[in-house]
Amino acid sequence: MTFQVFTDQFEQFIGTNFWTMIFAWINILIMFLVLRKFLFKPVKKMIDSRQKEVDDMYANAAEANRAADEMRSDYEQKLAKATEESEQIVRDAVRKAQFKEEEMIKDAEAKASRILARAEEQIELEKNQAINDIKNEVSGIAVDLASAIIARDVDKAEHEQLIDDFIKNIGEENS
Repeated sequence: MTFQVFTDQFEQFIGTNFWTMIFAWINILIMFLVLRKFLFKPVKKMIDSRQKEVDDMYANAAEANRAADEMRSDYEQKLAKATEESEQIVRDAVRKAQFKEEEMIKDAEAKASRILARAEEQIELEKNQAINDIKNEVSGIAVDLASAIIARDVDKAEHEQLIDDFIKNIGEENS
C-alpha cells in the first residue's frame, strides 16, 4: 500500500482532502499565533492587572485591619492605664483626706485638752482665791472678835452673847 492509496482511503473515510486539512491546520496555527499576540496577551495582561489590583486591595484591607487592631489594642491599654491611674488618684485622695481628718481630730482634741487644762487651772486658782478670801475674812472676824473681847472683860455668858451678836452682824453685812 502506498501513500497515495492511504490518502485516498483517508479522504474517502473523512471526506476531506489531506492538503486542505494541512492548510487548515496551518491557518489555525497562524490564527492562534495572531490571536495570542493581539488578543490573549492583552487580555491576560488586563486580567493579571485586575488580579493584582484585587490582591493589593486585599493586602491594603488586611493592613488596615492590622493597624485598626493595633490602634484598638493601644487604646485599650491606654484606657486600662488611665483607669488604673484614676483609681490610684482616688485612693491617694482618700488616704490624704483620712490623714487630714485624723490630723484635724488630733488638733481638735489637743485644743480641747488645753482648754480643759486652762479651765481646771482657772477653777483651781479661783478656788484658792476664794479660800484665801474666806481665810482673810475669818481672820478679820477673829481679830474683830478678839479685840471686842479684850476691850471688855466678860464672863462666859457675855462671851457667848458677843459671839452671837458678832455672827448676826456678819450675816447682815454680807447680805
